[in-house]
Amino acid sequence: MKAVIIRQYGSAEVLHYEDVERPQIKPDRLLIKIHASSVNGIDWKIRKGMMKFITGNKFPKILGFDLAGEVVEVGSEVTRFKTGDSVYGSASFPGGGYAEYAAVPENLVALKPANLSYEEAATVPLVAMTALQALRNQGNIQAGQAVLINGASGGVGIFAVQIAKALGAEVTGVCSTKNLDLVKSLGADRVIDYKQQDFTEDTAKYDIIFDAVGKRSLSATKKVLKPKGIYVTTLPSPEVLVQAALTAFLPGQKAKLVFEKANAEDLDYLKGLIEAGKIRTVIDRTYPLQELAAAHAYSESERAVGKIAIAIAN
Repeated sequence: MKAVIIRQYGSAEVLHYEDVERPQIKPDRLLIKIHASSVNGIDWKIRKGMMKFITGNKFPKILGFDLAGEVVEVGSEVTRFKTGDSVYGSASFPGGGYAEYAAVPENLVALKPANLSYEEAATVPLVAMTALQALRNQGNIQAGQAVLINGASGGVGIFAVQIAKALGAEVTGVCSTKNLDLVKSLGADRVIDYKQQDFTEDTAKYDIIFDAVGKRSLSATKKVLKPKGIYVTTLPSPEVLVQAALTAFLPGQKAKLVFEKANAEDLDYLKGLIEAGKIRTVIDRTYPLQELAAAHAYSESERAVGKIAIAIAN
């Protein structure tokens, strides 16, 4: 099969499109013929070696967490799927989605939303589960609460705005000037242009501040967080780790980190929201698998609005 592999850590130039052996499945796994994947920040952070203390130095590696495709083989212990099913979900750490086939545990995938193409579905799993788990699991979001999403036009942010609205919150989105209309169209009740206004100097107070781009901290946002408000971030910076540890045992404002945990239950929940028309995808660009290096370079530029999809012809 064709896949994009790395044999060392480095720039986007270490990504090589070539023939590799098709994976074999274990009893609890599915063999998925992948039609699409997508680019997430963690993919190129792994590629650059920023997480090699976890990923190690064994090569070659196939990266790419997100995938959408068709089940072509099921293991003897698989109970939820059959051959021919259209599915979406996540590859096992550190990836495997940048390939024509992947062997994936059945608890990391779900049936694909019927109203999404493979390319659209492949942009959902990692970022939407991150948004859901940040707001629901860490933020304990409740209907009627005031929620601010920093980075509302990014990969995680676009889903955070929509999920918060679906759960009944009053949502403020923070983004750049050119993305104000997009964030409004996603359902935000209010939008702040960070180039014109610093949301930490605002008069409004929030129950939850979700920093989907990891640019601020609890200390920077304390003034606009309610006395029992929760600050949630995707970036495990030293400052945030200390704040999270300290506030866990103290009354008042909390700092929390979200570490996305892929699971079929959350994918099924998101599928329901998508099919009900409460969540839509936003794709900035689509690249063929052969041009993955260009897709990674564009993602690293941090200019993408929404997600970057990867089409896999097979």
